[in-house]
Amino acid sequence: MSAADDGIGFPIDPPRDCPRCPRLRSFILEQRAAHPDWFNAPVPTFYPPEGPATVELLIVGLAPGLRGANRTGRPFTGDYAGDLLYATLNEFGFSTGEFQARPDDGLTLVRTAVTNSVRCVPPENKPVGAEIATCRPFLAASLADMPALRVIVTLGKIAHDSTVRTLGARIADHPFGHGAQSRIGDVDLVASYHCSRYNTNTGRLTEAMFKDVFRLADDSLK
Repeated sequence: MSAADDGIGFPIDPPRDCPRCPRLRSFILEQRAAHPDWFNAPVPTFYPPEGPATVELLIVGLAPGLRGANRTGRPFTGDYAGDLLYATLNEFGFSTGEFQARPDDGLTLVRTAVTNSVRCVPPENKPVGAEIATCRPFLAASLADMPALRVIVTLGKIAHDSTVRTLGARIADHPFGHGAQSRIGDVDLVASYHCSRYNTNTGRLTEAMFKDVFRLADDSLK
């Protein structure tokens, strides 16, 4: 797999006290003081029990939500976005078990992994460009650890653009758009609007539109 940021020398997940983004590090320390019972650290990728080598489908989001993954320690767990995402994964057979919005709910991924392009929670859910770029080698290291990977679903433009760059391609050649499909090397990309409560409440993204994206992903894996 060709990548502009090949992740050489990087683990697939940042260490708990990753210092690479000072603003994000400071924000996490503030949250540790305010909420000592929360996870408050870079959120690791959620893998199937068999590990990254079995992953054929990867979902890439933006960043952990403050009261979602930053609180629980599992991507898309603890806020509305996870309700929609994991219900959809279950429907298409990419997960099993009942999602109950906590990391010990027993939900199991099937040939699928879930991660974020930025692993630390950003203030106001808005990472800056330098933080996205600084975290990209971890995404590259993760991709390199998934030899069976065939399809990536990107949730939102930031996640999409960061994934395209990680794969060593030009954004102009693989523009973001809901339902847009493209191919980089051996990997098919399918883009989706982010499954946030704001997007669903405003009608920008409906459940049917979201399911259509995963239908495309499922078709690509057949």
